[in-house]
Amino acid sequence: MPIDHIRDDFELLDDWEDRYRYVMELGRAMPPLDEALRTETNKVRGCASQVWLASKAVPAAGGDRTLALVGDSDAHLVRGLVAIVIAIYEGRPLTEIATLDAEAELATLGLREHLTPQRSNGLASMIKRIRSDARSALPAG
Repeated sequence: MPIDHIRDDFELLDDWEDRYRYVMELGRAMPPLDEALRTETNKVRGCASQVWLASKAVPAAGGDRTLALVGDSDAHLVRGLVAIVIAIYEGRPLTEIATLDAEAELATLGLREHLTPQRSNGLASMIKRIRSDARSALPAG
């Protein structure tokens, strides 16, 4: 689901209990992560819950390349946060992924004020990991 759609849905929900439920629904809607991707390499460090993110550079529109991202967590809310982070980056060119201010995107949802410091740190770790993967996938030069 595109981040713009998630943002629009957030604006329709009045209280944070409803927003938390919506975030968990986003997580439940994600396809299950292949067991073969639940590796130490794909594990995101800095998250209180277990989080796995796997990426692969793939062709995108206009001859660019993007990252195909999949992820999972052992915590329902965090799984939803993984879905939101993936939505922020989905379909964007590698150069944009490597430099995008995802924190600003998340700020439009007002999430930071409603997450524990550990969950906020986990979000930052996911973003750092995806940006690093994008930089690694860029052609040298």
